[in-house]
Parts: sequence; structure tokens; C-alpha cells
Amino acid sequence: MKALLQRVSGAAVSVSGEVVGEIERGLVVFLGVAEGDSEKDARYLAQKTVNLRIFADDAGRFNLSALDIKGELLVVSQFTLMADTKKGRRPSFIGAAPPDQAEELFEHFIAELRPSGLKVATGRFQAYMQVEIHNDGPVTVMLDSREV
Repeated sequence: MKALLQRVSGAAVSVSGEVVGEIERGLVVFLGVAEGDSEKDARYLAQKTVNLRIFADDAGRFNLSALDIKGELLVVSQFTLMADTKKGRRPSFIGAAPPDQAEELFEHFIAELRPSGLKVATGRFQAYMQVEIHNDGPVTVMLDSREV
């Protein structure tokens, strides 16, 4: 399972012109689920997401987490994070989990975030979405549950 985190000052996701999720300062989390991922992967990435210190303290150092700043989280399913581009010019998505499994683990990831007390907004699974992001920094970090 992969999570691409982008630190933002605000973000929103829309489906067919309707805003379905919106946050202020915090993190946009693009989540990709691979074949063979489990609830353990979702739990690990959820904990890493809320505790990763990528927000600046008063000295300008990355010492604060989303929990520390009471940030907000916008989680968007993105199977393209599982792209294999080793061969040819067209990415292969053979390593991505089937939609039913991916949706179940996407929902489990969100459920693991909720006890943090942070606002958690989401996109719509398998929908064509427009994501508006106001990058802060920019700061972008990739997390991979298989690189533990």
C-alpha cells in the first residue's frame, strides 16, 4: 500500500462539479492499494500519516505532525500509484488490488484515521475526480507499507 502525502494549506475534491470533500491546513493523502495488501498495511500507513513530522515548528524545522497542528486530512483513492513503468511507454496496473479489495482497504485506512480526532474528508472511490490542492512548501512524501 502506498500513500503519497502532500502538505497543503487547503484542498478540495469534486465529482461531476460537486465538492465531496474539503479541508483546510493539513494533508492530502493519495492512497494506492496493491494486490496482497492487508489491514495491517492500512493501520501502519494511517499511524505513519498522522504522526509524520512534516510541519514546521517556530524555528522552521520539521518537528510537528498533523496531530500536533490539529491538521485536516483529505484521502483520495489513487490506483495509479501502483503503476509499473519498467517496460514500454504505457504503465501497467497489474499490481493494483482488485476494486472490491481496494475499496475495503481504503475504507479500513479511513477507519484507522478517525480515532486521531482529526477531520477526515474523502473523495469518492472509483469516481473521476477533480482535486484542487494548495501545496504548502511544497512538501510531498511517499509512504510505502512494504518498505518497513
